[in-house]
Amino acid sequence: MHSFRKTKQITGMMVCVALLFACQLDKHTGLSEKELLGKKIFFDENLSEPVGESCATCHTAEKGFADIYSRITSEGAVKGRFSNRNSMTSAYTCYIPPLHYNEEDETYVGGLFWDGRVNTLEEQAAQPFTNPLEMGNHDNVMVAGKVRRAGYYRDLVRIYGEPASDDSLFSCITNAIAAYERSAEMNPFSSKYDAWQAGKCELTTQEQQGLELFKEKGLCAECHILEPDERAGKVLFTDHTYDNLGIPSNPDNPFFATPFPYNSCGRDTVDLGLGSTLRNSTEAGKFRVPTLRNIALTAPYGHNGYFDTLEEIIHFYNVRDVEEYPQPEFAATVNKEELGNLGLTQDEEAAIIAFLSTLTDGYQAD
Repeated sequence: MHSFRKTKQITGMMVCVALLFACQLDKHTGLSEKELLGKKIFFDENLSEPVGESCATCHTAEKGFADIYSRITSEGAVKGRFSNRNSMTSAYTCYIPPLHYNEEDETYVGGLFWDGRVNTLEEQAAQPFTNPLEMGNHDNVMVAGKVRRAGYYRDLVRIYGEPASDDSLFSCITNAIAAYERSAEMNPFSSKYDAWQAGKCELTTQEQQGLELFKEKGLCAECHILEPDERAGKVLFTDHTYDNLGIPSNPDNPFFATPFPYNSCGRDTVDLGLGSTLRNSTEAGKFRVPTLRNIALTAPYGHNGYFDTLEEIIHFYNVRDVEEYPQPEFAATVNKEELGNLGLTQDEEAAIIAFLSTLTDGYQAD
C-alpha cells in the first residue's frame, strides 16, 4: 500500500515536471517548451519522403505563413506532384471554429482547409505528412520513426513522456505543431491596423478612405467582418463562412499536370470545395472565407491561385459581371449579390488595397 502510494506520488511529480517544462518560456523566442518543440517539428525538412520539405515550406512567416515560393499551388516532396489548391495561411487558424451549420444565418461556418474537412489544428497538422501530393510519407509510423531519430526527440519525451506506441507519438507530434500554431508567434496581431486601433498611429488619408470603402461601397466587410472575434478579442477579417465568388478555373494550375492516380481528370478537374466535404451539391464550388491578415504577403489569390496580385482580385470583385472573364469553375452557386458590379473607381480600388496593406504583421509604430 505504501509502495503504491509512493509510486503515485512519483508519477504525479513527473507529470507536474512535464507540465512545468511545457509552460516555461524560452527567453530567446518567447515560446513555451511545447510551442518551441512544435516549431522545430514545423520546420523539420527531414519529415518528408523524400526529405526536403517541411510544414514551413508551404507556411513560412516571411509570406504571412503561406507558400515560401508564392506558387499557384505547392509542389510536394516528390517532384512533379502538385496540390490542387493554393496554400492558405496557417496564421490565425487557431480561431477557426469547427464546421457547423448556423441556423439563424442559414450557412455553414468553420472547419479547416479551404473545404472545412477537419475541425481541429491537430487533425489539420496530421494530413500533409501522409498526403502523396505534400510530404509524401507512407503512413504515420514512418513519420514517428523520423521524429524518434530527430535531435529534439528528447525534448518531446521530456514534455509528453515516452510514447507507448507510434500512434501515441504521432499524436504528440500533431499536438506540438498545434501548440505552435496557437502561439503568439503565429498569431501576433502586430499590424498597423492593430497599432491604429490601440491609438499608437494614424492611418493615411488613402488608408482611411480604403477602410470606409471596405465597410460600405466595396461590401468587403459583409464576409471579412470588422467585429472582434470572441476568443481572439481582435478583428480576424473573416466570418469563417463559405462562398463561391465565381473564380474561373486556372489554366496555369500545375495540378492539372499531376499524373494519375492523383489527378484522374486532368484539365477537366472541377474543385467542388465544401460541396465535396458535405457531399451536397447546393454547397458545391464554395470555399471558406480566409482571414485578410497578411493578405499583401500571400499572393497568389483564390483557392486555385487564379489572381497574381491584390489589384487583380480586387478588380475582379468590382467588375466581374461587367467585364469579360472566363466562366466560373462552378457556376451554379456563384454569389451574385455582394460582388461583380460594385462601381468602384480605379482610385477607390487602390484605396482598398492601401487599407489591406495595413493588415501586415510586424508594423513598428514611430
